[in-house]
Amino acid sequence: MRFSVNRDVFSEAVSFAVKLLPQRTTLPILSGVLIESTADGLTLSSFDYEVSAQTTIAADIAEEGSILVSGRLLADIASRLPNAPVEFSTDDNRISVTCGSAHFTLLSMPVEEYPTIPQVTGEHGLVPAEEFATAIAQVAVAASRDDVTPVITGVQLEVTGTKISLVATDRYRVAVREIEWDGGADAPSLTALVPARTLQEVGKTFGHSGTITVSFTSKDDREIIAFSADNKTVTSLLIKGSFPPVRRLFPEQVDNHAVINTAELIESVRRVSLVLEREAALRFSFSIDGLTMEAIGSEHAQASESIDALLTGEDIVLSLKPSFLIDGLNAVRSEFVRFSFTKSENTNKPGPMLITSQSSKDQPGADSFKYLLQPNLLLR
Repeated sequence: MRFSVNRDVFSEAVSFAVKLLPQRTTLPILSGVLIESTADGLTLSSFDYEVSAQTTIAADIAEEGSILVSGRLLADIASRLPNAPVEFSTDDNRISVTCGSAHFTLLSMPVEEYPTIPQVTGEHGLVPAEEFATAIAQVAVAASRDDVTPVITGVQLEVTGTKISLVATDRYRVAVREIEWDGGADAPSLTALVPARTLQEVGKTFGHSGTITVSFTSKDDREIIAFSADNKTVTSLLIKGSFPPVRRLFPEQVDNHAVINTAELIESVRRVSLVLEREAALRFSFSIDGLTMEAIGSEHAQASESIDALLTGEDIVLSLKPSFLIDGLNAVRSEFVRFSFTKSENTNKPGPMLITSQSSKDQPGADSFKYLLQPNLLLR
């Protein structure tokens, strides 16, 4: 196999292909990047049986063929090559890489042992790339990072009519966002539970691509989803299991609520929580006079701060974990934020607090983002 390719184009393609490769693998063959040269150009692929990445780029193909080479090593080399065309050639199991005066010789891995890259040809639709990337960033933060319960480490995608919803939870909070979906006139309802880490990489990779094609397929008891744009495709094996019915937790209407400047609140929470020990909660007191935050870290350090808040309804005191709250505030992406306070049947246990965007002090936000956070029990 012999080909010549633009350095920057090649380096970007390799970086994309290796991005989703696992840091450690029990099968060394899965750490490789498959490079195939054909009359249509150069295709680079990676696959670890759960996630795949594939991209096609233009190249001057002198001799068609395929090679498998260590992905991370190739990515390191490609990112540091001089500004000149990159030339590849093979001789038995050796790969020669030349760029300007730099020359590398790499050992190839056995192509015949590499698994077949999955192809997704089932139901599909289109989503606006920028909105989809924003929705992923807003929702994925609420997915669990504990692999003990795999079903909540994913983001549930739910297609109904002309909308696609993203839902995530780690049992302590729930995040939901809805955006437009173009699946054709007879688009079926679909659900897919996608690993949050994979979906976050999809958002970063395709966020400026105009539109993203999303495809679903089921083959040989393997349910797969694919995201494609700009000659790039990422596929992921879906998480099996039943996602918890968290939508029923959201209240239809809440009369007791407060509106606060988002940036001001984030800064205040970060300041006051400096004295807290890990996993400790902040005490929030809402009244007609505003919001007061109190942190009792230890007998050596305490902190408090008050900021403006427009309260509607009764005074309320609750305790919130700062990191979870800041995740929700960062996801709101509006100048003001609205806290809606629900009640539970147990008078000693506060109901979940609903966080939504607010364009101004008296105008709700235009998006559909919702973040439900369960307060901690107040220390008496």
